[in-house]
Amino acid sequence: MPLPPLTPASIRLGAVVTDWRGAVRAAGDVLIAGGSVEPSYTQRMIDVIDEFGAYVVIAPGLALAHARPGDDVRADGLSLVTLAEPVSFGHAHNDPVSVVIGLAVTTADAHVTGIADLANAFNDPGLVPALSMATEPSAAIDLILQGTTRDVS
Repeated sequence: MPLPPLTPASIRLGAVVTDWRGAVRAAGDVLIAGGSVEPSYTQRMIDVIDEFGAYVVIAPGLALAHARPGDDVRADGLSLVTLAEPVSFGHAHNDPVSVVIGLAVTTADAHVTGIADLANAFNDPGLVPALSMATEPSAAIDLILQGTTRDVS
């Protein structure tokens, strides 16, 4: 399953938040605005981190906020939020976080492959810092596309 499209409307740059919950809410707000999820999905993303810890921080500076498919997911969706100031999620090695990806999918198979595809896109350690400095959504999209098409072998 290909990743849901990343469009300028699914990107929020320079979000001002005070903690990891605010960062996850920012990613969820973008998914809500795009019609992919209902507000309860954002709370489920937060609940997952409360229950299982900061495993969503998958690389230095990068969190992949997500929850399992559910009735509150209307369509597959992807959001990208950069933070004005990095926040701690409580991860031993990859804090602080400056980029949050929100992922919502409608099926369990899409959940697993979507997470794997996103992790592969961020194999380049320079991608998160570059995204943090993006000033236009189109620049962020270009950086992500370069990450997904770059030969990492």
